[in-house]
Amino acid sequence: MSPSSLIPVIRFGALGDMIVLTPLLRALRERHGRPCLVIGMGPWTRAVYQGNPDVRRVIVLSRHLPFACDAAWWSAVIALRRSRDVPVYVCEEHRANQVQRLLACAAVDRSRCRVRRDESEQQCDHEIERILRFAVIARDSLSPSRAFATPSLVVLEHERRERDEWLAARGWRGRPLVLVQPGNRRTMSSKRHRHRKMNRDDKAWPIESWRQLLGSIHERMPQAVLLLCGAPPEAAFLEEIRRASALECVRPAVLDLRSLFALCEAAHSMISIDSGPAHAAAALGLPLVVMFGGHSPERWLPRSPGTPVIRVGGPPECDRVDQIPVDAVLESWWQLSQRLTDAMAGEAVRSVAAALNSSSEHQAPNTASTGI
Repeated sequence: MSPSSLIPVIRFGALGDMIVLTPLLRALRERHGRPCLVIGMGPWTRAVYQGNPDVRRVIVLSRHLPFACDAAWWSAVIALRRSRDVPVYVCEEHRANQVQRLLACAAVDRSRCRVRRDESEQQCDHEIERILRFAVIARDSLSPSRAFATPSLVVLEHERRERDEWLAARGWRGRPLVLVQPGNRRTMSSKRHRHRKMNRDDKAWPIESWRQLLGSIHERMPQAVLLLCGAPPEAAFLEEIRRASALECVRPAVLDLRSLFALCEAAHSMISIDSGPAHAAAALGLPLVVMFGGHSPERWLPRSPGTPVIRVGGPPECDRVDQIPVDAVLESWWQLSQRLTDAMAGEAVRSVAAALNSSSEHQAPNTASTGI
């Protein structure tokens, strides 16, 4: 498929933003009958859409280079110039100057642009509803009922094999994996030490709280491996939590995004700060507890295709994660675990019943043939 056949979508968002964008990409592919070209910023962008059938091409612009020195910028300009016969969807609300410069360089006629406008923060709609409402009012006659979806991510088969080999090499295959995501974008920032020293990270939870939580989880599920997940810049932070826990079952897992996605598929559950990895876990069907600071859970709670997602904290209860008590997180995770246990027991009963019914159906003809 030629570049001119793709639907351009411009979004310079963080990891969670780009995951939440996937329902719109699915809706646009349904509407136009062709996949999308996503123009974004940040190294996570390409990883989010790998294997996604709704995205054919991803162009990642530099967040730091001047646009004249950024080869990706000129690739985006060329791609936009070639896409003369389709709308251009602009979902970026914060970097308006860069978007306008990009559109001007590409000589994009403004009548082709479908621009998302900033909505009132007083509205309680979830971000996905806002995105899909933008699609509906963008003069493209999208049906809300058909367009609505949860976010989606794709894990590739070779990534599953690499994950299984990684777990087997550490002796963790077959053990419950509880993923813990203690970091957020500030813990990956080059200014993370300053954020921590000045106590201006509303998503930071004290090391002592993590220590207590990990110890309590170990008491309730002693067979589990508790993996502290994070990106390479967070390695020292994860190690600090591991040392504080003093537990053999607590291990740091410094992973790239694609490896984290594959691990989410194999895990028992996750406890996470409100962050991009929490959205990834929910999209991949991993049962999840999310800890909120000042952001609205009504707008940003990660969405799952059917597995439970429980939030703790957030306005109006609190506006900082460090105001959340350890017991509240522990009991939410334990509630999640009990729901998973009940679901597994129900599935086992259904499997046995199905096997018995199948056996009865196979035996009935034989009974008739013998005259018994």
